[in-house]
Amino acid sequence: MNGADSLCDTLLANDVDVCFANPGTSEMHFVAALDRKPKMRCVLGLFEGVVTGAADGYARMADKPAATLLHLGPGLGNGLANLHNAKRARTPMVNIVGDHATYHVQYDAPLTSDVEGVARPMSHWVKRTMTAAAVSADAAEAIGMARQSPGNIATLILPADTAWTDLPDGSVPVQVKDAALTQTSADAVRAAAAAIRSGEVTVLMLGGAALRERALNAAGRIARATGVRLMSETSNRRIERGGSRTPVDRLPYPIDLAVAKLKDVKHLVLAGAKAPVGFFAYPGKPSLLAPPDSNKVVLASAEQDLAHALEWLADELGIAADAPRLATPAATYDVPQTGKLTGAAVNILVAHTLPEQAIVCDESITQGREFPIYSASSAPHDWLMLTGGAIGIGLPMATGAAVACPDRKVITLQADGSGMYTLQALWTQARENLNCLTVILANRSYATLHGEMKNVGVQEPGRNARRMLDLEEPYLDWTHLARGMGVEAVSVDTVEGFARALQEGLKRRGPFLIEALI
Repeated sequence: MNGADSLCDTLLANDVDVCFANPGTSEMHFVAALDRKPKMRCVLGLFEGVVTGAADGYARMADKPAATLLHLGPGLGNGLANLHNAKRARTPMVNIVGDHATYHVQYDAPLTSDVEGVARPMSHWVKRTMTAAAVSADAAEAIGMARQSPGNIATLILPADTAWTDLPDGSVPVQVKDAALTQTSADAVRAAAAAIRSGEVTVLMLGGAALRERALNAAGRIARATGVRLMSETSNRRIERGGSRTPVDRLPYPIDLAVAKLKDVKHLVLAGAKAPVGFFAYPGKPSLLAPPDSNKVVLASAEQDLAHALEWLADELGIAADAPRLATPAATYDVPQTGKLTGAAVNILVAHTLPEQAIVCDESITQGREFPIYSASSAPHDWLMLTGGAIGIGLPMATGAAVACPDRKVITLQADGSGMYTLQALWTQARENLNCLTVILANRSYATLHGEMKNVGVQEPGRNARRMLDLEEPYLDWTHLARGMGVEAVSVDTVEGFARALQEGLKRRGPFLIEALI
């Protein structure tokens, strides 16, 4: 047994049994060790942003961390954008980053870099293991940190010689003992109850685990009994919705809409959420979206037991455990049958046909903003979305979610421009035969940036600006791109064509892509 074997054994002993990887020379001893551990599922990504994004999607659905395997500082650097998203989502993840042997670093070889410096901005915890004997304890520390509620990014740097050095026979992996969830305080519950009892406009804003079914049940009882408005943060790790689940309004992304949504709020009760701020600053517009004089009350933080906090709040308000919950509104839209395909038609048809327990990975950006409205009354499903604003998460997130939940259909609503950031995820979906249906909302433009230009006062962009915002000259051809990655694809531009393609994709067992020209 060597240090690499010790690392693999420690991961497996602590229920980390999936490794998304893009290894290089310094990781070969770890790769060899993985080959000796058939219980570990190894999934190759052709780009590190696919690896980190897939580990994010996996953990969101599996409720436990995966490992990633990355090659030195540059490999880690390639994965940082989706590590940023995962950090914002508070996703549990254990990154294993190989590095030069401890004695080789001094010679400044071409791939030598400050791995810790690369890792720190997108990690909650970073450590370099220095000896083979320390590998198991350091790996266990990383796993324990990753699993601390609500989840953390832990990055362990593994010099090559700590992986290849032999250990004494009989070495055993270190076991991790998880810390118990902390509970909110009686004072916090009483303050939240007082805000709700005030009779003034109150929003109960939910984030993190407060958007899972048990917590939603309690929030739904509170909303039905008191009239408090339920709202989620704009960007959320995972929302369980549809069917008979409690519906939650999502705070809009556009700053004017968000400010209008909160303009009359007197009390903002936060359960796993933060007081909302604009994604960006704009001239003459506020950074803080709630009224400055509104009362912010923290019922419980994301690190605490949010379901318990909401149930305690319901008890404090005298609401019975079997009291009725806020009801899901009936669908009020007409399902289109024919005509030119539009973004709204795509959203309606996907919402109307969602299968039971589907997983929706949403990076639709501008064209998908109506989807949550249309899908509130869909079949029960999980909704995963872009959390940190770094585009390129949709296809990898779906890949990881499908690895975590192989018996559930994973549907990706993917903007065409951001899809190009991590196109290689389609290859992994094909290789692993994952149950993924991808819908490319192809408006052939960075449409969100057209809106941002208007937000800063530019109504008619000139040629230079348009060429930085449009995906023309040449157009992207997603059917050829997908087929080149091994995924069957069709392109449609009519409602009836999309409806047929959607039905075909839903009945397949394996990856399929629809380019929806809108």
